[in-house]
Amino acid sequence: MAAYILRRFLLMIPTIFGIMLVTFTVTQFVPGGPVERMLAAMEGHGGGGEVRASRAMNIYQGDKGLDAERVDKLKKLYGFDKPPVARFLAMMKNYLVFDFGESYYHHRSVVSLVISKMPVSMSLGLWSFLIVYGTCIPLGISKAVRDGSRFDVLTSSFILVGYAIPGFVLAILLIVLFGGGSFWSIFPLRGLVSDNWASLGWFAKVTDYLWHMVLPIIASTVGSLAVMTLLTKNSFLEEIRKQYVLTARAKGLSEKNILYRHVFRNAIIPIITGFPGSFITAFFTGSLLIETIFSLDGMGLLAYESIMNRDYPVVLGTLYFFTIIGLISRLLSDLSYVVVDPRISFEGVEH
Repeated sequence: MAAYILRRFLLMIPTIFGIMLVTFTVTQFVPGGPVERMLAAMEGHGGGGEVRASRAMNIYQGDKGLDAERVDKLKKLYGFDKPPVARFLAMMKNYLVFDFGESYYHHRSVVSLVISKMPVSMSLGLWSFLIVYGTCIPLGISKAVRDGSRFDVLTSSFILVGYAIPGFVLAILLIVLFGGGSFWSIFPLRGLVSDNWASLGWFAKVTDYLWHMVLPIIASTVGSLAVMTLLTKNSFLEEIRKQYVLTARAKGLSEKNILYRHVFRNAIIPIITGFPGSFITAFFTGSLLIETIFSLDGMGLLAYESIMNRDYPVVLGTLYFFTIIGLISRLLSDLSYVVVDPRISFEGVEH
């Protein structure tokens, strides 16, 4: 097992390097880079966060324009005075110690910027994860046991309708119905907490936070229920129809005993093995549309703004970090097979 884990970690190195190299190369050919955007902003052809960069504004001298020397100073300010290969190697050297530099657009370190956005992403991702797994597994088991019944048909219809409705459409519908649109004003529409949250007691703080999360969580989870529920149902149905279940019934074992002592252990394997990866990524996921509709400033909105504003330190820094998280979660998912089913072993796996 130790040798397998070591091989997987060694394989992560070229994987990360390749992903970063391809992404960095693509950014070199994207028009409207940070230097061009700064030039346009200082000449009055565009706005944005770059105008607030006082160091860059010192380069510009009113209606005299920008000569070649000042443009070179601007390139040096953003680090574009060096060849692409040198910039890439320097970037990867800094990334090894998780030094992601400073955002071009927000003018603060990438690490602090990401940390400031994490509460929203963690709230959406973690609650969605808990609700999806906590609902879909028992629901899928019930559907498998009652396969073909009215309960099975009705629940399938409900979750498939939810799956067919885009999350942002459901979010708008919830706002119209319960957010003070045309019907009832029950839930708040923006932010994680109210403006007076700091002055509330601890119980009121928890209640206020949960009240703000109701609509965003519903909008972000309803579409995910169908996949996990049907995966659970099909996995249990496949096991229920196997020969060992018929043998257990012939021996006189109760259906409850067969389901939870024999079927459950085998059927849960393809479901529970995705648990580690889903749990880890739940902390870092972001939904642009959900965050925009409910005025939640999280990772989804940050990613969109970074791409649109050519904020390469944020784009490349978060890509590097999330790639590592994704590879580690994939490794944990593979290792969970051994934990769930000791019959599985990686000792004989060769690459």
